[in-house]
Amino acid sequence: MAGELPEYYFRVRENGAAVFRVDTENRQRRIEMDQIAVVNIRNGEIKPQGNRQLSEDDLGVIRDWMSERKALLATRDMDDIHRAIDHLNLTTQWAQSRATTAQLEDVTDDLLLAMHDLRSVLVRKKADRLMKEDS
Repeated sequence: MAGELPEYYFRVRENGAAVFRVDTENRQRRIEMDQIAVVNIRNGEIKPQGNRQLSEDDLGVIRDWMSERKALLATRDMDDIHRAIDHLNLTTQWAQSRATTAQLEDVTDDLLLAMHDLRSVLVRKKADRLMKEDS
């Protein structure tokens, strides 16, 4: 492997990660990964594995990773929303110019319900924001 390996490895999971300490300083010069903790980025919980005590360095690296991960996921969420807007526009163009009657029959009700639901939420949230601004 080229370059220096990091001291910690984070195996991403649904709500966080399993945290490993990476060790190459053994007799066989093999990479060993020792799981030291499990983290939950939704509630900020850091659970040491086994009877392990995490050092302040461990906790600092984990907290930094959690902060960076939250920022990355927030960026991805916004990117997904902007892609959804593009898909809505592409869907509109498809429905107007290329869709067959059978294709429209297949998707119209589902699209209308999804768009109605989205519109209802967006209108309600916009009204809530406007009410807060007036307060």
